[in-house]
Amino acid sequence: MPGGSRTNRRSAESVRAESLQPPQLSVSPELFRKFQQLIYSETGIWLGNSKTALLSGRLYRRLMTLGIPTLKEYYELVSVPDGLEERARMIDAITTNETRFFREPRQFDFLVEQAFPRWSAEATQGLRPKRVRIWSAGCASGEEPYSLAMLLAQYLPAEQGWDARIFATDISNRVLEKARHGIYDATRSEGIPKELLRKFMLRGFADQQGRVKIKVGIQEMVDFARLNLNQSPYPVDGPFDVILCRNVLIYFNAESRKRAVTSLLGHLAPNGYLFVGHAENLTSVSTQLRSIEPTIYVKTTSATGPSVTVLEGTESDPERQRAIATSASR
Repeated sequence: MPGGSRTNRRSAESVRAESLQPPQLSVSPELFRKFQQLIYSETGIWLGNSKTALLSGRLYRRLMTLGIPTLKEYYELVSVPDGLEERARMIDAITTNETRFFREPRQFDFLVEQAFPRWSAEATQGLRPKRVRIWSAGCASGEEPYSLAMLLAQYLPAEQGWDARIFATDISNRVLEKARHGIYDATRSEGIPKELLRKFMLRGFADQQGRVKIKVGIQEMVDFARLNLNQSPYPVDGPFDVILCRNVLIYFNAESRKRAVTSLLGHLAPNGYLFVGHAENLTSVSTQLRSIEPTIYVKTTSATGPSVTVLEGTESDPERQRAIATSASR
């Protein structure tokens, strides 16, 4: 019968569609706790108890690649001492690396409007060398450090005697490899100011049509390296004038967050700036930090903190009403 034929076709299509879906990987509460502790000890990231689906979904591809049928067997592989390489791949799979050029534009405005002019004035007065070091901690696929490099090349150029470099780190080897290449889909460049886009980016053609590439001069300003913020001491040089650790600490619990912030501050210059994400509040994490704008902190050992002034034109903008630090030593 025609009706039966249509029913049979629908059934066959349903079976075929279901066969294309990844199978549900079973995660018992006990097994999830083991992954939870392993991931925390390796990264400081704490997966909440509601993240069982996220865990199985993110690890599915690794299991398929390795031909391992269950998460239990996969845990046995990554938890042994010589499972270091696969543990790194597991971390790659579960970490989120969402980023874009000039994300959180107010922080970049702060550098241009406040930090760069101050450093320039101090250099002119002989109070500091023409040397700037910035650390992008959790740089993902490189958009953040390259945004910083463009600004430094534009406003504190080497032609004027400035020695400016960015140290960029992430826990994921996969995204670091992409960052080193400096090639992106053209749609990713939409947040770059037009003047900087023309000056520091190359547009692809032929087989690279629809892609853009960071110019070599900008790439050479950035040093990429793998670094785990949960494993201190950090093998980095310093001190840094600015450290950006944005939308990373939100995945840490209170203990690992405080530990990471303490370690970061050990590499931040006095009166240096720490930039974080909007969901990250560090007011109670360290007495060395003073909030001077939303998401922007200054490192100070002063008991009273730096004196403050209000940026001109910010009175009607709630996001910019927070005071800007003006330390006598800066």
